[in-house]
Amino acid sequence: MDNPIKLTEKYERNGWPSLKRPDLKPPAGWNLSLLTSLERIRSHALSSQGDIVYIKDGETLSDVFTMPANGGWPSRITTERSLAAYWDDEIPEWSPDGNWLTFCIHGHVHIVPRDGGLPKKITDFTTSASGARWMPDSIGLIVTVERNETDQLLLTNYEGSWPRALTTDTIGDHWDVRPSPDGKFVVFNLRRFDDLNRLDIILLEIATGKQITLYGKASTRALSPKWSPDGKWISFISQESGREELYLIKPNGEGLHQLTNAGRDIFQYEWSPTGKQMLMVVNKSGSFELMLLETESGSMVELRSAAGIHSNPNWAQDESYITFEFESPTFPPDLYRMELPSKKVTQLTFSTPLALDAMRNKMVMPEIVSYKSFDGLEIPAFLYRPERSNGAAILYPHGGPKDQYGFGWDELAQYFTAKGYTYLAPNYRGSTGYGQEFERANYNDWGVGDTQDCLHGAKYLRTLKGIKPDRIGIAGGSYGGYMTVNALSRDPEYLFACGIAKYGDANLISSWAQCEKRLRLYTEIFLGHPSENLGVYLKGSPITEVRNIQKPVLILHGLLDIVVPPEASEELAEALRREGKTFEYKTYKDEPHGFLRRENLYDVYERMERFLDWYLLPC
Repeated sequence: MDNPIKLTEKYERNGWPSLKRPDLKPPAGWNLSLLTSLERIRSHALSSQGDIVYIKDGETLSDVFTMPANGGWPSRITTERSLAAYWDDEIPEWSPDGNWLTFCIHGHVHIVPRDGGLPKKITDFTTSASGARWMPDSIGLIVTVERNETDQLLLTNYEGSWPRALTTDTIGDHWDVRPSPDGKFVVFNLRRFDDLNRLDIILLEIATGKQITLYGKASTRALSPKWSPDGKWISFISQESGREELYLIKPNGEGLHQLTNAGRDIFQYEWSPTGKQMLMVVNKSGSFELMLLETESGSMVELRSAAGIHSNPNWAQDESYITFEFESPTFPPDLYRMELPSKKVTQLTFSTPLALDAMRNKMVMPEIVSYKSFDGLEIPAFLYRPERSNGAAILYPHGGPKDQYGFGWDELAQYFTAKGYTYLAPNYRGSTGYGQEFERANYNDWGVGDTQDCLHGAKYLRTLKGIKPDRIGIAGGSYGGYMTVNALSRDPEYLFACGIAKYGDANLISSWAQCEKRLRLYTEIFLGHPSENLGVYLKGSPITEVRNIQKPVLILHGLLDIVVPPEASEELAEALRREGKTFEYKTYKDEPHGFLRRENLYDVYERMERFLDWYLLPC
């Protein structure tokens, strides 16, 4: 939707500004330039010929690089790929023969030879395309495009020839397509519009277009369908048991059975080239462990369980080694290689600046704690304890809400802990990783029960030794920013002394109306349609409770945000202004959802630091 009023970059305040404290210095060895210097390594894939492709987030670009799987100097493939958030970007894909590489640039699929060259756009036949998957012949490609307000699948080739439509029905969105090993079939996800909590597994015969629903159950999500290397089985992840477990089914619809019974959520998996094993990433209380599963027996053995997050496991063609990404609270994301069966691990990329690496022995490993919320529900959380407390604490709710805080890299947590702040990141109701019941506990309840979980997090912080009850702040981004404003507006005990809302929502109704289709549907998963559940939308919108906010608020938002419209923060600032509340409000003309550009990120961190120092630390 076009904005009737064009928002421009601005900074304004109402009340006392948060001036930089001349009496406070950065913690020894730390500074904000160091905090924003990291070039994130992510989204890698391993080819059949032993080449690695990955994305590196730099100062202004998220470019594609390749390197040998045994290490060596990387080759830069792109030079103009726009910055993209790691949670909203695609993994580049190798052709089965390893000779070609596809990835997205500016909303279109591009192709480049293995040895490099100028990327060629192959989706000129449409306005945008994504999700490219290679056919087994390394010639054909299936891409996802939007048609009639639905995501559809098209078959083309690496020359970008005029495509053939594989799907045309408008009952839902078609995602995550996987061709069969013989190239005769594809399997994909169908997100039905008549049940947004449902994801089906669909088999389609390419020659005839005939479709079969292999798996589809009301209010049940089946994810990540993949073919076994011999084409005899289709695997997928389902929440049918209450946890995200792995299932198998034959292409004819027979033989459905649950393969794993881990009792924990399976986050990712990958068949071995022989089909005898699978690599699996299993979520254990926010630590994403690397496991090996025997496909015949279903038995699982641990490959690597360091407290951190393993992701995107890949097999070598001869199964002699694997590659994966790993990060932890003390190690930023990098690529690694593990030899099999010895389990010897070699680090392949080194993204940590030397100055930051020198601070590693001063970094804090969080501990897992829990506390009871208003209704007795146990809320898990990650607690960073400083070596020497300054008496202040920050509660940091994560985004999502369908997400969780885990043992990942968090530079803000490390920096503020080094300053003496206690840092608590709760996994409020609605977070993933704790079973379907917990994950759906905020359905039709946004901003109510989960806000209480945050308020009770402040009460938990008050019980910790050394924490001053009047020096607890709340800060978060996206849904965490929404939690911040909700907590400040529904805090009769004034548990929080201040709050920071980064690109958060304030009015669920107006934001729903301004969002693009996929984001409206995402909201409707939890809250239904506003025409049917208007009261739920109103109840969850902090804009209706602005008069109750008694503590200072810092609002930060990018004007290119299409996830949470920047108008949400504009509306909040206007309401705060009308009510005479104390706030600061800063927008960034060139930022999407999240802050990606280094200069802007530095400004954001600087504003956050002086705001928290001003309102939480005594003069």
